Amino acid sequence: MTDLLGPAEWQAIRLSLRVAVVATLVALPLAIWVAYLLARKDFLGRQLLNGIVHLPLVLPPVVTGYLLLVIFGQQGPIGGFLDNTLGITFAFRWTGAALAAGIMAFPLMVRAIRLGFEAVDPGLEDAAATLGASRWRVLTTVTLPLIFPGILAGAILGFAKALGEFGATITFVAAIPGETQTIPSAIYGLLQLPGSEPAVLGLVIVSIILAMGALLVSEWLARRVARQMAA
Repeated sequence: MTDLLGPAEWQAIRLSLRVAVVATLVALPLAIWVAYLLARKDFLGRQLLNGIVHLPLVLPPVVTGYLLLVIFGQQGPIGGFLDNTLGITFAFRWTGAALAAGIMAFPLMVRAIRLGFEAVDPGLEDAAATLGASRWRVLTTVTLPLIFPGILAGAILGFAKALGEFGATITFVAAIPGETQTIPSAIYGLLQLPGSEPAVLGLVIVSIILAMGALLVSEWLARRVARQMAA
């Protein structure tokens, strides 16, 4: 493997892992909250929220990337404000790659966690409430432990999606070596160069290993949690 990959390719791998981890950790709490709203609450605009959440799944990724550039770019309403007041820049930065990856992964995370909420018997929560537990205590001590496999599945799916995100990322932050060039954009760039097949093959192998590793870890953890809950 080391014979196939050079310093630039290893740099892209490290950046991809960094982007995917940050995107997952930042998006996960919001995904749990939104999944809870969609699964348990009936409010005006619920279907609109559901549509907005799942929009990145059906929009072309390039369109999502363009919208991010318009909104979070230095001339955009949110991006300009953050840049001028807090000095935070997303466009053409690795943080922007994490933002794009998180948004593209968000629907998958919400969907998996929402299924977990919907699978919990409300009677268990009602029983805890009748014993004097507050709504927050019921959520943290009854509901969230029961849906932990769903949260875990959502996090792993989000991580895998963020790791492989290409269209929105390259549109929003381009493919700057060492700053925004992730594994997919590195593969795309190498495919344009003659004689780069060994490096492409190495990155493809790494991508497969990371994706399969994430799925295997997710399956192992889910089974372990299920055994602990059944004990």
